[in-house]
Amino acid sequence: MIRMLTVGTLSACLAALPFAANSAFANEGKNDVTTEAPTSPPVAEKREHSYTHHGITLADPYHWLRDQSYPTVDDEDVLDYIKAENAWFETRMAPQQALTDTLFEEMKARIKQDESTVPQKDGDWIYWSKFDEGAQYRKHYRKPVAGGDGVLILDENELAEGHEYFRLGAASISMNGRYLAYSTDTNGSERYTARIKDLQTGELLADELTGLRGGLTWVAKDTALVYGPATEEWRTLEAKLHVIGTPVESDVTLYKEEDQSFGVGTGLSAQDDWLIIGAGDNETSEVRLVRADNPTGEQILVKPRQKGVEYSVDVRDGEVWVWTNDDHVNFRLAKAKLETPGDWQTVIAGSDEFYLTGFDLFKDFFVTEGRLDGLDQVQVRSYAQPGSAKPIAFPEASYSAGLSNNPEYDVKKLRLAYESMVTPDSVYDFHLADGRLELLKQQEIPSGYDPSLYATERVMIEARDGTKVPVSVVMRKDRDKMNGGPGGPLHLYAYGSYGYAMPPSFSTTRLSLVDRGFAYAIAHVRGGDDLGRRWYLQGKLFERRNTFNDFVDVGRGLIALGYTAEGKVTASGGSAGGEVMGAVVNQDPAQYGAVVAHVPFVDVINTMLDESLPLTPGEWQEWGNPITDKEAFAYMLSYSPYDQVKAQAYPPLLVTAGLNDPRVTYWEPAKWVAKLRDTKTESNELLFKTNMGAGHGGKSGRWNSIYEVAEEFAFILWQMGMAGEK
Repeated sequence: MIRMLTVGTLSACLAALPFAANSAFANEGKNDVTTEAPTSPPVAEKREHSYTHHGITLADPYHWLRDQSYPTVDDEDVLDYIKAENAWFETRMAPQQALTDTLFEEMKARIKQDESTVPQKDGDWIYWSKFDEGAQYRKHYRKPVAGGDGVLILDENELAEGHEYFRLGAASISMNGRYLAYSTDTNGSERYTARIKDLQTGELLADELTGLRGGLTWVAKDTALVYGPATEEWRTLEAKLHVIGTPVESDVTLYKEEDQSFGVGTGLSAQDDWLIIGAGDNETSEVRLVRADNPTGEQILVKPRQKGVEYSVDVRDGEVWVWTNDDHVNFRLAKAKLETPGDWQTVIAGSDEFYLTGFDLFKDFFVTEGRLDGLDQVQVRSYAQPGSAKPIAFPEASYSAGLSNNPEYDVKKLRLAYESMVTPDSVYDFHLADGRLELLKQQEIPSGYDPSLYATERVMIEARDGTKVPVSVVMRKDRDKMNGGPGGPLHLYAYGSYGYAMPPSFSTTRLSLVDRGFAYAIAHVRGGDDLGRRWYLQGKLFERRNTFNDFVDVGRGLIALGYTAEGKVTASGGSAGGEVMGAVVNQDPAQYGAVVAHVPFVDVINTMLDESLPLTPGEWQEWGNPITDKEAFAYMLSYSPYDQVKAQAYPPLLVTAGLNDPRVTYWEPAKWVAKLRDTKTESNELLFKTNMGAGHGGKSGRWNSIYEVAEEFAFILWQMGMAGEK
């Protein structure tokens, strides 16, 4: 029953076409205008462009790759360059097609074709979803608790028909069970359109809400929806109320945020009686409450915003419960009376050892979640003695666990999710009466999986400043035999931003590397909150370089321990993790045998200087504001991957982008690749693939998504000289 609102900014056609006569490529070494496969990579033209900020002048000869009509991308020179890179990607990967197909088929064979979720009760209905055999998308069903057949309430495959890209966003059932509000994105831009389906008749209502971000919240006794429209700059600054059956033009603004760096979101309290309206950025929060049955009524401001103070709330029986970092970096849990909502009295004090990440209120108990020594904790607590926790015990020494789908307030058992690097995704019910964990489902791997063949370890590697960085590793127990001795290939992954921890989770696709002799390691670098909130703070703003140094030093440490050898480390990361990839190949390129950077945030200075971009104002709390702060400008410049490209040897690189990506705009990786091609001193592979009809998350659909992983792994195996290994 995760109804508590978390507020913050959201830090997501490969064939070549004939080039135009004025195509923007350097003439030297360029292929003639032809539909034939290219014989050399495209070389982007340099066009004189520079700017001066804080007295520092920077040349940016690839500035032209940003289409000035963005978010529309119709500049022929820009499109020609992107299509030429896609053609080069296809040409170079063509000899690896058989390997890609082999990887795809083995990955696909590990996925149960007709996989379904564990049914869960919510009110008078039981809900679940499933895939049909061979389908790309899910179907959603329900049946009455009182008995009866299952009924299809939403078919994603039907909604996706005719679209190159499809993603279901929010989905919300009205409290009386009659209406389903849902939103969809059909181009990857993450601007969703919401519709309402009458589940009694099966008909769609005429209501249509366009250009949305965030959730859909039922209020006013199921007669209205609260939603968040996106601005032209893709920011959510309002909470609006739509009364079903009325013109959208008459929708009422319940709250409007003036600070462009903030985002606005809504949710319901535990007992569904209060609408919670939150505003915040990456370090500051402000929350308002209003009766859910009277959403246009008087609002209660819980506590005015105070820079650096984050909080989120829930309400139960006239008390406001608050999760906040106001007096401890690892957060405390407090509560207050509705009459004095800002008078917070501690329920659970902040702790240096235990990192409190959230809480959930139920009728007879509440649950706190957090991490102790980096391991997930789920603790059941009584209202009478909140300081006395009953941690739920899990069977392995390293794992990922937490509350799953718990929609009801009055329950006798909790739905939990559990996995580890060797244990597939598992769904449990925890029975409160006797503390029993009941396994309801474990991810089935049709082609077979024997966990006894694998070993997982947690290693501490000392970074250059003396900090011990945890690393989770999984490998075959017979790996040394497979590689003819120790020091085989190792794939290293990290994210390291926004306080998002990378759990030691399970992956079926990962087995395609591990079963070929790779060790697979997750570096829990600073910038995530794996070891608490301080761990996050030590990887942001003026300590951002810690994240990159941690990654480099983890790789070097694993080499020193004999897990791998120089040049046998492969690496990958996406978005802000792609920034990590860009920074580490500038710093220590010799370590890596191949690197994959997905939608990488690599043009840091230019992006953070551009207030018109969707996320920029909200990102200044994460990276710094180079517009006003000279020191922040200089620090960013010292690590920005695009700006720090130098004349040196780089490892083989595969870089991806999404043309419709609103989070990391396509031109960031495009400019980076163009500069690398012009500057690097070796002939290692540099491939750049742009999804022309997708956004931050790559292609949609479960098989399309897996195929892109197969392409990535084929590139890695090819560059490691292992393309022929089965």
